[in-house]
Amino acid sequence: MEGKRTIMRRSTLAAVAAIGSASLLLSACSKADDGSENGNKSAGANAATKGVVNASTQKGGTVTYEYADVPDSFDPGNTYYAYMYNLSRLYARPLMTFKPAPGEAGNELVPDLAASPGEPSDGGKTWTYKLRAGLKYEDGTPITSKDVKYAVERSNFARDVLSLGPNYFQQFLEGGDKYKGPYKDKSDKGLASIETPDDTTVVFHLNRAFQEFDYLVATPQTAPVPKAKDKGIDYVKSIVSSGSYKFESYDEGKQAVLVRNENWDPKTDPLRKQYPDKIVVKLKVNAETIDQDVQAGTAIDLGGTGVQAATQAKVVNSADLKANTDNTYGGRLVYLAINNQVAPFDKVECRKAVQYAIDKVSVQTAEGGPIRGDIATTVLPPDIPGYQKADVYATPGNKGDVAKAKEQLKACGKSTISTNISARSDRPQEIDAATAIIASLKKAGINATLKQYPSGKYFTDYAGVPTFDKKQNIGLHMMQWGADWPSGYGFLQQILHGDAIGASGNTNLSYIDDKQINELLEKAIATENETERNSLYAQIDKRAMDQAALVPLTYFKVLLYRPANFTNLVSTAAFSGQYDYLNIGTTKK
Repeated sequence: MEGKRTIMRRSTLAAVAAIGSASLLLSACSKADDGSENGNKSAGANAATKGVVNASTQKGGTVTYEYADVPDSFDPGNTYYAYMYNLSRLYARPLMTFKPAPGEAGNELVPDLAASPGEPSDGGKTWTYKLRAGLKYEDGTPITSKDVKYAVERSNFARDVLSLGPNYFQQFLEGGDKYKGPYKDKSDKGLASIETPDDTTVVFHLNRAFQEFDYLVATPQTAPVPKAKDKGIDYVKSIVSSGSYKFESYDEGKQAVLVRNENWDPKTDPLRKQYPDKIVVKLKVNAETIDQDVQAGTAIDLGGTGVQAATQAKVVNSADLKANTDNTYGGRLVYLAINNQVAPFDKVECRKAVQYAIDKVSVQTAEGGPIRGDIATTVLPPDIPGYQKADVYATPGNKGDVAKAKEQLKACGKSTISTNISARSDRPQEIDAATAIIASLKKAGINATLKQYPSGKYFTDYAGVPTFDKKQNIGLHMMQWGADWPSGYGFLQQILHGDAIGASGNTNLSYIDDKQINELLEKAIATENETERNSLYAQIDKRAMDQAALVPLTYFKVLLYRPANFTNLVSTAAFSGQYDYLNIGTTKK
């Protein structure tokens, strides 16, 4: 899930270089600021990663979220950004979800629409879920198992209409390779491998064992959708809520307003508390403005990618301000995907030349220094099961090795390469990192030109479209990735498996379709023993690096400023270190 998750572009790297130095000094301190200086009453630095900050049951008021761009979609069946997975739970209840808890405790799966975790049978090839009693939509009509079945069908089997989410169900459900989807299916039966023997039971029949299936049904793709009210791509304009909030209005590209769903019953939902009266999501807000509003305590940064460079410089150099921050890993990797389908990167030696050429320290500095991430050398981050320390393309001080890069170019039959590199136009740190990479590559004879595209359509119209990449000669893609769920499979499958590649909406931006990687992923997810599974994930990581599929840049760390005036703030590992949006309230009426 992309951390997938924004502002005015800065023209040079000079500012962030200074910030990186300041961050380096601060990161060397062994004791975190506790907010006690100058009478500061903050809960302290990283408090929301350890507990609930400003816990309250106060009801009323408005909680405002702001975002610098537009999300891929508010449609729960057509989104793949971590912050939208997080937010969507307010109006779309999946079968399972993650416990609203701080840090690693937030990775715990708990039943949501389902009454209990799935019951596996047939060695993990069949999974049965029973829905809670008394579930209703916002209009008071009952939620049934058929609505869950339909939600999975529309989100996975109509990729020409809804292409933005992952396609795990399409890959793993029996007959999924033949089913044409609900918009083309003229019968009322739908996909036979999803059974609904009664209104509260849904049974999934898989084509092979899937030992982590409870994690899969925690995606918003299992949030129910009534077939009679589905409008395909336009469903986003009239989403029917199954959660504690419903849409009062939706002004595309500008704002969404949610209000309390009066037909939500707390007796059917032990997780949601429905604290604020209203939730407002403002879009296309200048990112510097978002930082100002967050510090003023009037808004929450929806994207959850952290403060901008100028704000970071101010925050890390003030004990009082730093006491209001949460700095943590979130199972995320910042990396450069090397497009295997764009020549000359279809040759492994050319890909290895890129690996050796990049000065990762300059990239880390461009992103904001060590406080925003450690230098990465593996595909799996250290906080994802299966991680094993390794560095296949080690260079002195992680600053690149021009000589080795040129050796690989020669082995590839090249002395120079001309290509393009894509990055998201609304993410200045990503732009700065790409600029640093371009400077590194140039020294080795690899000439890359930056191409910027909006994050809302990065995967559907640009980087995630293989025909576009080939036509535009985009051989390199800036990418940030967070685990779909906290396991090696949840991290690796959608960025390394060949089955994840499609005509649009790809997150496998390396376009790698390696037989050994594919087989190891399949073997891992069918393996019941967790230790054995993790060993297989480590093997996959090694194979991907041997194939030079991508260049790990940094193990991303989010630096969030904790806004005052909001209650129940918890930084959760389940959503890449973002605050859990399920029960945030406000002290202001």
